[in-house]
Amino acid sequence: MRILIVGSGGREHALVWALRKNATKPSELFCAPGNAGIAQVAARVRVKANNIAALAKFAEESRIDLTVVGPEAPLAAGIVDEFEQRGLRIVGPGREAARLESSKAFAKEFMRRHRIPTARYRIASSPDEAIEILQSGEFGGKEASVVVKADGLAAGKGVVVASSRSAAVQAVRELAGGAVSAEAFSRIVIEETLSGREVSLLLFSDGKDFRLMPAARDHKRVGENDTGPNTGGMGSITDGSVLDDAMRDNIVRDIVEPTLQGARDEGFPFRGLLFIGLILTADGPRVLEYNVRFGDPETQAILVRLRSDLAEIFGAITERRLGELEIDWSGDSSACVVLASRGYPGPPETGAQIEGLDLADRHERVAVFHAATERGEHGEWLTAGGRVLGITATARDLDLALTRCYEAIADIDWDGMHYRRDIGRPESWALVG
Repeated sequence: MRILIVGSGGREHALVWALRKNATKPSELFCAPGNAGIAQVAARVRVKANNIAALAKFAEESRIDLTVVGPEAPLAAGIVDEFEQRGLRIVGPGREAARLESSKAFAKEFMRRHRIPTARYRIASSPDEAIEILQSGEFGGKEASVVVKADGLAAGKGVVVASSRSAAVQAVRELAGGAVSAEAFSRIVIEETLSGREVSLLLFSDGKDFRLMPAARDHKRVGENDTGPNTGGMGSITDGSVLDDAMRDNIVRDIVEPTLQGARDEGFPFRGLLFIGLILTADGPRVLEYNVRFGDPETQAILVRLRSDLAEIFGAITERRLGELEIDWSGDSSACVVLASRGYPGPPETGAQIEGLDLADRHERVAVFHAATERGEHGEWLTAGGRVLGITATARDLDLALTRCYEAIADIDWDGMHYRRDIGRPESWALVG
């Protein structure tokens, strides 16, 4: 098979890695636009992920058998619709289904229509209206925490958990002032704050049947003890303690199945990868958000546990035969720790020389996934973005997986490198979402 992965980050490196590791048939892998680390295991195609016409042309001319889309923006822009109109096989939801992620207001109204438990909310059509809602007291007094969300895609930076009403008003003003695009902030979702443990539950779906992946836990705040601004994710774990069987069954009954049935009822059967961000409150699980693709860095922690042929799973999704498959996952735990550049999650410093990658790669049961790297003129590794590497490990238990991650990290260095040292710690699980 000739398989094209669209994207350039750690998620896409993990996808390419898993396609190679578990392949039962020979395959030729391409990644557009990829990065220097991905180029070690797949042919790099210098086409940007949002250039849908050029990607479709490449797929046609290069006789690509299957395309898998990593990031959300091309899905929201209709890459699946374009590929399918050309008779090209592709994994992912069409533009209509992608609204579950591309519009937080649409997602909240979808949950309301299908009685899917979520936080109480209001939708404002302007910053002034959002501030008026906040000042009305509907979401508590002056010291009440409240969540402010930009409606559209904002690269993980459109959600602010404000500690007070005044902080929420300031968040609205900052988002309106250019922290996210005007298009993303055309509507604003105001939500009550929920307390509990956050869980990421991902699944494969072919529009009819679905298969769950191991539940994961993401760490979004940049600082240890969950401090500082939200990021795209500073680390993730999978472990039996993330979600017990009884709670998982409740989530399937009350959230997963109603979501997939609701999509069918509204005329866009969901096909591809669905990510459900959850918070386990004292009153039961609530949906924080939908993503319509693999998460990052959850993908890294999840796919290192996959034993089945990932290409076969993707093929089953496109052929609507997912119900025929039993997907095999190892019983191990896993962890991924993200190494970031100075300045992230703001504008990052780039071009720093990375030392020690060859040493880190030699650690037992450790995979080094590249999120933003390039090669210098003498072959040296250089940083090329905010989140640079995802150091990922598996082991019989979570403590050992984390130990392996941090031992490998000790071999890596560059000027300005930072990371969280508390990924997976139990005390970081009692969160406010």
